[in-house]
Amino acid sequence: MDPRRPPALAAVALLVAAALTGCTGDERDAGARAAPGAAGVGDPYFPKLGNGGYDVRHYALTLSYEPGTNRLTGTADITARATQPLSAFNLDLTGLTVHSATVAGAPATVRRSGGELTLRPAEDITDGATFRTVVRYSGAPATITDAEGAREGWLRTADGGVALGEPTGSTAWFPGNHHPSDKATYEVAVTVPHGHRAVSNGELTEHRTGGGRDTFVWRSAEPMASYLATLAVGRYETTSSRTPSGVPVHTAARGEAALLDRIPELLAWTTGKFGPYPFSSTGAIVDTTVDVGYALETQSRPFFDKNTFEPSTLVHELAHQWYGNSVSPKSWRDMWLNESFATYAEWLYAEEFDDKPVQESFDEAFADDENWAFPPAAPPTPEDLSGPPVYGRGAMVLHKVRQAVGDDAFSGILRGWAAKHRHANASTRDFTAYVEDVSGEDLTDLWDVWLYGDGRPTDPSA
Repeated sequence: MDPRRPPALAAVALLVAAALTGCTGDERDAGARAAPGAAGVGDPYFPKLGNGGYDVRHYALTLSYEPGTNRLTGTADITARATQPLSAFNLDLTGLTVHSATVAGAPATVRRSGGELTLRPAEDITDGATFRTVVRYSGAPATITDAEGAREGWLRTADGGVALGEPTGSTAWFPGNHHPSDKATYEVAVTVPHGHRAVSNGELTEHRTGGGRDTFVWRSAEPMASYLATLAVGRYETTSSRTPSGVPVHTAARGEAALLDRIPELLAWTTGKFGPYPFSSTGAIVDTTVDVGYALETQSRPFFDKNTFEPSTLVHELAHQWYGNSVSPKSWRDMWLNESFATYAEWLYAEEFDDKPVQESFDEAFADDENWAFPPAAPPTPEDLSGPPVYGRGAMVLHKVRQAVGDDAFSGILRGWAAKHRHANASTRDFTAYVEDVSGEDLTDLWDVWLYGDGRPTDPSA
């Protein structure tokens, strides 16, 4: 899907309009026996994350948040297409109380077990049918400590909160199919006390004020994995502008954030390296009053805390808009594809702006023992998904590809990989096959040593 592509919105409108009439679809499987969808997609690290039996097309979230009490009230209107005959299906949701649910306009039976919400519709859903689910819920959204010890989910700030979702945190503020393999479009309408701002992904399409409250409506027309969805509420300074090429820039900041002025420049630089920008807007959310310990590539609007808003990290998160956000992993095992490209973007930036050759960055990474703890394409546990090999050794893999195929071919791979899987999902196997196909090279030895090998090679030039 191309940026600024009106048919995306039109397709969503047609889909939702069809869903309003209930379940629609062809009748080829009308006689098939309905069964519950799986309670997970079988991800190697998070087997219960995501759900089987359907594909979400669009989320319409209507939310109200009270910063003083940390209370979130929400309605999730989810349009999906069944991929099997369904007698029941699951949604992922952490904490929060579900008050009611309907499927195709009729009340659905709701059962809760931990982070799994099972809905049984009044009538079975046929394979291929488009159906609409509405869930009403409320409560205090939770902060989740993930397997690596990092905080995600809903993080409270001095006058609001921010939602950060990698890898499972998006389950803390809305119900859905929370696995990166199921991407969808989004509309997020958020009501907050007057004087606060609510900032999310995509384009601000409406801002209403009344009764001491403000409502902000954000729309993401390009598909988005749920872990990349964000919402920040607080007394932010917000700006809207455009890059020289016409891309809208939406920013929200609290604290010193002069680096925001460089976004148009750095977006032009990354576009020159990686190809056309894949989204309809860009920007950033910067809150230097909080310390979460990381920045996150939330789609079209990456988040930065007090210690992460500096040029190389901004380049890293902008590069993720191509690698990770537009081209998303098929499973969490493929996370190295996100982080290797973003780390390599930092190396390219250091070469062009700080006179530090890429080879020097490679040599430093090669000498770092932490980068050899495990192969980047096979982290041993969920705790290792953001480990140094995923970043540093992953970037080394790309540099070895560059050395093997030459600079011109590598430049084509950077742009071509992003174009081939634009707004889709891809795996490690997809990547290695693509590189060999476009380069005409058999790189089996390279993959065996650098991508899958258990130890550091004696010779870095091998």
